[in-house]
Amino acid sequence: MNLFAQEKLLFTPAQKNLNPIPLIFAFPNEYTVGITSLGYQLVWANFSLRDDVVVSRLFMDVHENLPRNPELVGFSFSWELDYVNILNLLEFLNIPIYAKDRNENHPLVFGGGPVFTANPEPFADFFDIILLGDGENLLGNFIDSYQQIRQSNRNQKLTHLAQTEGVYIPSLYYINYQEKDGQIESIKPVNNHIPETVEKQTYRGNVLSASTVVTEKAAWENIYMIEVVRSCPEMCRFCLASYLTLPFRTASLEASLIPAIERGLKVTNRLGLLGASVTQHPEFESLMDYLLQPKFDDIRVSIASVRTNTITEKLAEFLTKRDTKSITIAIESGSAKIRQLINKKLENEEIIQAAINAQAGGLKALKFYGMVGLPEEDLSDIDATIEMMAQVKKVAPKLKVTLGCSTFVPKSHTPFQWFGVNSESKKRLQYLEKNLRKIGVDFRPESYSWSVIQALISRGDRRLSKLLELTRNYGDSLGSYKRAFKELKGEIPSLDYYVHENWQIGQVLPWQHLKTALSEETLIKHLQQK
Repeated sequence: MNLFAQEKLLFTPAQKNLNPIPLIFAFPNEYTVGITSLGYQLVWANFSLRDDVVVSRLFMDVHENLPRNPELVGFSFSWELDYVNILNLLEFLNIPIYAKDRNENHPLVFGGGPVFTANPEPFADFFDIILLGDGENLLGNFIDSYQQIRQSNRNQKLTHLAQTEGVYIPSLYYINYQEKDGQIESIKPVNNHIPETVEKQTYRGNVLSASTVVTEKAAWENIYMIEVVRSCPEMCRFCLASYLTLPFRTASLEASLIPAIERGLKVTNRLGLLGASVTQHPEFESLMDYLLQPKFDDIRVSIASVRTNTITEKLAEFLTKRDTKSITIAIESGSAKIRQLINKKLENEEIIQAAINAQAGGLKALKFYGMVGLPEEDLSDIDATIEMMAQVKKVAPKLKVTLGCSTFVPKSHTPFQWFGVNSESKKRLQYLEKNLRKIGVDFRPESYSWSVIQALISRGDRRLSKLLELTRNYGDSLGSYKRAFKELKGEIPSLDYYVHENWQIGQVLPWQHLKTALSEETLIKHLQQK
């Protein structure tokens, strides 16, 4: 069965000029996962709409006709542990996995997406080019810049591309270490022609993104996705989704959202409203009223995580009428102390009221996101979460209540980037599971062990490339990481250094040369605010 034949396109690819750039654009997972990624859809459409690029898609299980001699091979990277599939796809294309081993006969390998924009360093040795930030302007500037030096040699191409804003060429930066397995001493460009820092690109328009393709083979069948907001105004101190993507931007109701909805409903009756804080859109009430029109009675609307104190009875009724049975909110902790520490502007009463409103509006289930291992947390804070869940069950007995819970993982470019993972977190997840089961709450913990690996990659530097290669060769299991660390002892820092240690303010961080919305000085101020 041809998966591509079942796609409904919402754009018309451009007619190509006489000598378009042959480009492969890959997603390092299966088709059903990749085609559900709005980021992947948008970049693919962006390339397809150019007359000077001919783009072929590549997934782990299926691909379009691939050019014999591609000039560019790109990856959309949105989940850290998919790096194994990136290496597998490079080998499938007969491209050396390390950038230093490629020659004039090989394409330039580029990557973009949230993993790279956060911290590309663990993967830097595998890529010639990394694109940092929003794609709206960055992609066009990247291809335009490449066209200017298309006939030059590999080195000239990379040096030229390094002058383009948001384009990071890892090989043109030298990392010096205090010792082989010690801290970073400095990160410097290899010469004066290369910028000292690369700044993430931020799109500031009010027309945000929407699906470019709809298919029943997507992980969310036939869904048409619309980005309602970008970033989040709350700025919880651990939150990459907020800090990395600042400033908070909202799509115009008239110029962006309504036209996008009308486009999408021509091909499907399922809408997904996306964003870290969808209900904080200033015109969200008007958007609800628009979607409550009788002509939309047969459509299904699903909504991303919403801010707790915006769950009104009207919102719950709207979702119920539009065939959504549950809603998800992030409370992080039932402890007021912890919420204040992380800058979660939320009171216990608001959480309780959200549950009451969800039940009154006809919803069947309420899903909470929580976290353990946050700085200064102790067992009394875990007990506060259990007590909060018990109160929710009491005030809304008809709701199925679920608590999904992760372990705090430090993220780059956030005020909590200097904290390590709390090794007590595993016990705290087990304590929650035991006690929440007693009160009828469905508890869904994320794996503590994989949170450790996530933290390793989140805070990693370039020395991890060898470790990642070994881990893949050893079978890509949790045991593979331990075996690889053992083999590389003395060559790279320990797992504890990357994952559990609190880092010193002032030490050189792996992403020091990559700039986002806020300076390190501002992050320190946010860290010190109580």
